[in-house]
Amino acid sequence: MENRKQDLLPVPYFHVVFTVPETLNGLFLQHPVILYNLLFASTWETIAQFSYTKLHAETGMVAILHTWGQNLSLHPHIHCIVPGGGINFKGQWKQVNTSVNGKSFLFWVENLSEVFRAKFITGLQKQLPQDKRFIRELCKTDWVVYAKEPFAGAEQVIEYLGRYTHKVAISNHRILNVDEKGVIFRWRDYRDNKEKIMPLEGVEFLRRFCQHILPRRFVRIRHYGLLSTARREQLRELQQAFGIDVPKVIERKNWKDICREHLNYNPDICPQCGKGRMVTIEMFLAGRPPPLLSSTLGESLVKF
Repeated sequence: MENRKQDLLPVPYFHVVFTVPETLNGLFLQHPVILYNLLFASTWETIAQFSYTKLHAETGMVAILHTWGQNLSLHPHIHCIVPGGGINFKGQWKQVNTSVNGKSFLFWVENLSEVFRAKFITGLQKQLPQDKRFIRELCKTDWVVYAKEPFAGAEQVIEYLGRYTHKVAISNHRILNVDEKGVIFRWRDYRDNKEKIMPLEGVEFLRRFCQHILPRRFVRIRHYGLLSTARREQLRELQQAFGIDVPKVIERKNWKDICREHLNYNPDICPQCGKGRMVTIEMFLAGRPPPLLSSTLGESLVKF
């Protein structure tokens, strides 16, 4: 968490959530890698476009994929943490200054929703062409993009990241009972904002839960723009411009350099003659015997 804190800027951060219609759930189950990657790409392209057109600046984003609803149904959506501004063509920070009733906001969510829908559908048609009727229905549907109140400060951003980056579909405290009949758990119905009880048979509970197991090695937390790893040096320069003391990067030394500096020992020199230079002939993984021992020599030792 400390590393995340070092990457923050003294600017307001906004929390924006991008969701897709449930009519796409079947495609997400059939082609999870393609659809989830498309969801990430469409979300960032939308945020980046609005930053360029409205602020004339480049911004950044931390995106976190969630796939579940409170009742464990499939509900793919992206939580975004976006700084309130960006860098213009002069390399200067440009702050978001739009507000309604004294409350600042990033961009109009209605406009974000329309652009996000268009980008997602365009990408979907390129990668998995669909029936025209299905596409028309998607275009008629309102895609929900909503923005929560901006974070109060850096501490709140860190708290959010700590709580939600590794959150799972259902936590233990929501499960009330497990027996041979099934599982009973609490869930909140956001249509009336009331907490309710849901009993499910064991097989149905497992089916719902397994929908949220992501493909192997799939990255569900991604950084874009100014907040990406590739832009770390530029982010440090921006922090300095804000008057933030940037932590010094500790240079990792090679183990051979450490031996020479602290142990007065040169691992490249032969320990016997003190003159010859050691040359690496072969390297093998720890826990595995060298090929020679595992084959020919190993058989000879056994026979002997």
